[in-house]
Amino acid sequence: MAIDSQLSSPLGPPACEKDAKALQFIEDMTKSVDEVQRRVLEEILSQNADTEYLGKFQLNGATDRDTFKSKVPVVTYEDLQPEIQRIANGDLSPILSAHPISEFLTSSGTSAGERKLMPTIHEEMDRRQKLYSLLMPVMNLYVPGLDKGKGLYFLFVKAETKTPGGLVARPVLTSYYNSEQFKTRPYDPYNVYTSPNEAILCADSFQSMYTQMLCGLLMREEVLRVGAVFASGLLRAIRFLQLHWKQLAYDISTGTLNPKITDPSLRDCISKIVKPNPELSEFITEECSAENWEGIITRIWPNTKYLDVIVTGAMAQYIPTLEYYGGGLPLACTMYASSECYFGLNLKPMSKPSEVSYTCMPNMCYYEFLPHDPNAPALSRDSPPRLVDLADVEAGKQYELIITTYAGLCRYRVGDILQVTGFYNSTPQFRFIRRKNVLLSIDSDKTDEAELQKAIENASVFLREFNTSVVEYTSYADAKSIPGHYVIYWELLVKDPENSPSHEVLNQCCLAMEESMNSVYRQGRVADNSIGPLEIRVVKNGTFEELMDYAISRGASINQYKAPRCVNFTPIMELLDSRVVSVHFSPAAPHWNPERRRC
Repeated sequence: MAIDSQLSSPLGPPACEKDAKALQFIEDMTKSVDEVQRRVLEEILSQNADTEYLGKFQLNGATDRDTFKSKVPVVTYEDLQPEIQRIANGDLSPILSAHPISEFLTSSGTSAGERKLMPTIHEEMDRRQKLYSLLMPVMNLYVPGLDKGKGLYFLFVKAETKTPGGLVARPVLTSYYNSEQFKTRPYDPYNVYTSPNEAILCADSFQSMYTQMLCGLLMREEVLRVGAVFASGLLRAIRFLQLHWKQLAYDISTGTLNPKITDPSLRDCISKIVKPNPELSEFITEECSAENWEGIITRIWPNTKYLDVIVTGAMAQYIPTLEYYGGGLPLACTMYASSECYFGLNLKPMSKPSEVSYTCMPNMCYYEFLPHDPNAPALSRDSPPRLVDLADVEAGKQYELIITTYAGLCRYRVGDILQVTGFYNSTPQFRFIRRKNVLLSIDSDKTDEAELQKAIENASVFLREFNTSVVEYTSYADAKSIPGHYVIYWELLVKDPENSPSHEVLNQCCLAMEESMNSVYRQGRVADNSIGPLEIRVVKNGTFEELMDYAISRGASINQYKAPRCVNFTPIMELLDSRVVSVHFSPAAPHWNPERRRC
């Protein structure tokens, strides 16, 4: 297809005219970042001028940055919870947004053990769709020929609930996949999936995964890219194949469909796709029955050009396993988003995971940045912090992200720590460093130190009748198993060796810890099967003293030393594992109820 030379882009030669327009949009936005940000804040403040929340700060119609910053405070979710609760309970007045709240997007972050509820409005879906529309035009600059095949993406919806006021509450991707923008998206040869909508939208995780894998196998020669949202999701799909390849091969050989696929629309859809193919079935049997699964993705899907998964932040722990199964395929991270807002994209999607940087698109929201210093005192309402605008951040420095959205969040602390790596035109590019205060994470779960401490305390109740207590503990997220799971190291003080807690009691301690975890963790264990049973490893007495000795030998101050609550440094983990005297796993899944929505 001939491209209008006037539509060429500094990013590179576009694959088609549609791509050229998308790349030009990126140029326009990134060249005038401060002007776009000024306009975005003006639009948000004008649109929401008559809301109850902004009315409290007496802006009197002002839409400029100086007035906004001097009068509107920086807030956390807990600060906004009273307003959000009123909306959830059915109050239709313009509390945060002048536009009606269309639904709540449930965050993977939690407050008091429950998912945070992020209000959104209908027009935000168009804004998210706009960012999605920029991803493939950028990818086409680096990987030619993606219009000649399909993408095998493992995409899933999760459980929805309703608030007392009747608004739907669901994860942002579940909202997107159920939207008309996704379900009736126009045909795009550069963005064709092997999975039909019926498979993606099936709420039963087994049926959805089975049929998506089946379609991927049937179309193995057409697959040019393999992906999931998170690295953990793609590894879960590989594990699923390991467990179910025999049934999948049988279905392909006979042209029939597993009787466990009971969803009527899904069964009808897939039955039209499956045709007897004994040769393909034999190939799958030969590959999957082999003990060595190294490079299994490239063996089964030989034309795959890259793996499309998020491997930044907590997902970086999965990189070695992905490289093992992926046979050295590049790992592409394409976008940066959260439940609160979508932010930006990676303009060099084929860069190494350690070099991934995201360009924040200035049209998505109004950005501010709090300079991050881990040793700084906590924020005080009496001495508000000096926040930096998007155009004024400095290369090399770390910041905490703060946003103001069209849906009504004002100066909201997202909790992400970012580092400026450079600029594209006048727009900064950021490396995602970590989530604030997150200790453990396997999938979309986020467990902080306070939650872990509370879980330890609740589990310790089972030890009291044995006159036993937890002297010290630490933890790590084990990403080597699929699915990954939490590992907790306990050093116990057993005051009566004749009456020490049994193996079964310590197993119950594992379950008690899981019951204490937040709802995102428990959903991952129960409904999504994205997290494995929690493990407690009891270590010999004196192990944590050895840990302290090791830290001091490496320069730690004996006066300031405290046991780390999470470890990932190989020598420390080797020391801990060499002192393990018993291993215990949760004997059952914790309680989780999708209908439970405390408001």
